[in-house]
Amino acid sequence: MGIITARGEISARLDGREWKMCLTLGSLAMLEERLGAANLSQLGETFAKGSLNSEQIALILTAGLIGAGHEVTEQQVAAMHCEDGISGYIDIAARLLEAAFCIEGDEQAS
Repeated sequence: MGIITARGEISARLDGREWKMCLTLGSLAMLEERLGAANLSQLGETFAKGSLNSEQIALILTAGLIGAGHEVTEQQVAAMHCEDGISGYIDIAARLLEAAFCIEGDEQAS
């Protein structure tokens, strides 16, 4: 498990190593475009529904890695192994979205 920092970064274990992840404005714009959202509010509503498919989870993880400065492709991320299986991928995506949209941990932002 990783922690959410005040800057919206999380750490996640993929392919046997710890990665920093962060959804920046640029990576959120990438998500908007790829998911067909008109704005951040609509993007947030899409995620709030809570029913993400595998492609969307891979895209969120890719955006988080790119936002933290890692040079990765969607294909590379889709091939990464998570020790906790599908529940681990879901957990990472959820923590990343929580950090970006301040869904939880608002007290950490001070």
